[in-house]
Amino acid sequence: MTHPHLQVATTPEGVRTITLDRPERLNAVNPALADALPRAVDEAARDDAVRVLVLTGAGRGFCAGLDLAEPAMPDVSTRAGRLDPLAWVGRWVLALRACEKPVVAAVNGPAAGAGFGLALAADLRLVADGATMTAGYVRRGLSPDAGVTYFLPRLVGASRAADIVLTGRDVPSEEALRIGLASAVLPAASFAEDVAAYAARLAAGPPLALALTKRLLAQSPDATLDAQLRDELTHIRTCFATKDVAEAMKAFMEKRAPVFRGT
Repeated sequence: MTHPHLQVATTPEGVRTITLDRPERLNAVNPALADALPRAVDEAARDDAVRVLVLTGAGRGFCAGLDLAEPAMPDVSTRAGRLDPLAWVGRWVLALRACEKPVVAAVNGPAAGAGFGLALAADLRLVADGATMTAGYVRRGLSPDAGVTYFLPRLVGASRAADIVLTGRDVPSEEALRIGLASAVLPAASFAEDVAAYAARLAAGPPLALALTKRLLAQSPDATLDAQLRDELTHIRTCFATKDVAEAMKAFMEKRAPVFRGT
């Protein structure tokens, strides 16, 4: 299926890359893009051939947030629109969190506002050397959305999160790595190739184990230790019953890399 303002491509290894494609606007969000992205993410989540999802931006930006020249504003012309508790920006975030495959934000350039939130909602953030991230909302007289106030304190701590959102300042790539906002900083000159190699390594992993690991990581901040221990045991028992574990054990004995099939 085609989606407005998105490029979608899948490698034979199962890496699906969704590229926000409004480069002339730094991939800022207009109504068509707002609607298209969660649909594309949901398609990837439901496709067993997809093992890893990569989100990136066309041109020199990742996503500049809301396009103020063509804003994706909530539809208040209907009762359903007026009562919508999430709007597009909430659905963006929930689509990523519902995807039980590793989601990589490949931040190739500026990520601001909702684009910043999109990157935070991913499991991993690979950032190009020289790219910047910013909440930016206060620069426009706004408070944050897109899950920024949920994810950011969990990633960098309350004090650093307050500094970033209250000042609206740019966070350069080297600082993002130092404070735990970036998973890795990669050379800008080879960014696409390095992201592809990283994603391919993830895609070679065991799909069921990766999905269950994501569940555990997602629930961990709000779980008690006892509950987390019980769920870890439940999930690892599920893994032990899979053919992928049998393949991993066999590959270890044969001194070769395992071939995981998600069964």
